[in-house]
Amino acid sequence: MRPLTSLDALDAALATAHAQPILIFKHSETCGLSLQANAEMEAFVADASHGVPVYLVSVQRGRLVSNAIAERLGVRHASPQLLLVRDNAVLWHTSHLAITGDAIRAALERFTLTAR
Repeated sequence: MRPLTSLDALDAALATAHAQPILIFKHSETCGLSLQANAEMEAFVADASHGVPVYLVSVQRGRLVSNAIAERLGVRHASPQLLLVRDNAVLWHTSHLAITGDAIRAALERFTLTAR
């Protein structure tokens, strides 16, 4: 997962989303549910066959970035939270224990993206 630690990094990630879909994972380092979601995300990322860039925002260390994501993309903040973004639009999002590898793959398939 590629860390998003600044607004410039967020801008670059969103620019990437014009050419291809991206996933943004907002993670709380102090939340048990977020730790479970993070394990799901790590397993998903380990299987690189999906071909979708995955970005990570630590909500503790990147509050400004986390808030900017909510504001720019129009999705109320949650933690943990996963957003599928393309062309500055959120195609799909989920949070908490609904963040699973199966859910991500289903969302990618639903939006006819590269999913295997």
